[in-house]
Amino acid sequence: MAKTSPPPLRFLFQHPAHFIACGLGSGLSSFAPGTAGTAFAWVTFPLLRGLFPIDANFLVFLTLMFIIGVPACQVTGRNLGVVDHGSIVWDEIVPFWAVLLLTPPGLAWQLGAFLLFRGFDIVKPPPADYFDEKIKNGFGVMMDDVAAAAYTLLTLAVIRAIVGRFFT
Repeated sequence: MAKTSPPPLRFLFQHPAHFIACGLGSGLSSFAPGTAGTAFAWVTFPLLRGLFPIDANFLVFLTLMFIIGVPACQVTGRNLGVVDHGSIVWDEIVPFWAVLLLTPPGLAWQLGAFLLFRGFDIVKPPPADYFDEKIKNGFGVMMDDVAAAAYTLLTLAVIRAIVGRFFT
């Protein structure tokens, strides 16, 4: 993805899709907006978890947020002139909420999840690279981060299995 400048604050309020896709404003960071969006997800997760204490309900919420995110990212990317503009961070937020839902409890696990997710989002191992390079629409924007989330969860599961062997 090319380096892009964040749009002005007024851009958020020109269309509801902009407000959503830019992560309620967290994507307007001029430094590492994807990291800012992921941090936003981390900070807001406890609030959302309180609203959806039943895992199945939270998963329904996440599915709806993904579905809403596809056209929101599509419209916002089109209006910014870059399909996956750096200020579009809804694609980081929703998958990272899913990661946090499935991450073992504790700050160390959450920090590890944060670092892994950001790493996989930046490196884009397959199939994330496919979605990023070939699917130039809102679905592709959302799916490359879903792939990063899957890699994050797989890595955490392996780490947990290894750590569990030594500390049980």
